[in-house]
Amino acid sequence: MKIITICGSHRFSHEIKQIAEKLALEGNCVLTPIELTKSGKYAYTAEDLALLGQIHKEKIRLSDAIFVANVGGYLGDSTKAEIAFAQSLNKEIIYYHHTDRIQSNHTAVMQEEHLH
Repeated sequence: MKIITICGSHRFSHEIKQIAEKLALEGNCVLTPIELTKSGKYAYTAEDLALLGQIHKEKIRLSDAIFVANVGGYLGDSTKAEIAFAQSLNKEIIYYHHTDRIQSNHTAVMQEEHLH
């Protein structure tokens, strides 16, 4: 059993839920981003967002791996920073969607069609 933190944009919350379910049913302990209840991240203060970011980094620190929910190859700035943080800790990086932009020594790929 691995501890895996899912990283990705909140715009892909549906896919993140599917990924979390699949990984859990494979016997993994899955940590997910907090689900925002307000309409978008702009409804939160900078302090709130900074706190949520620190909490997510702690989830990454506790994990054996991160799973990047880069739906359609999309990687936002926050997700890129989370990948860099995970790499600095020598965590395994698993990608939802393979793109040529992604380079890592610890890369596995879960193709999107496997989740549907």
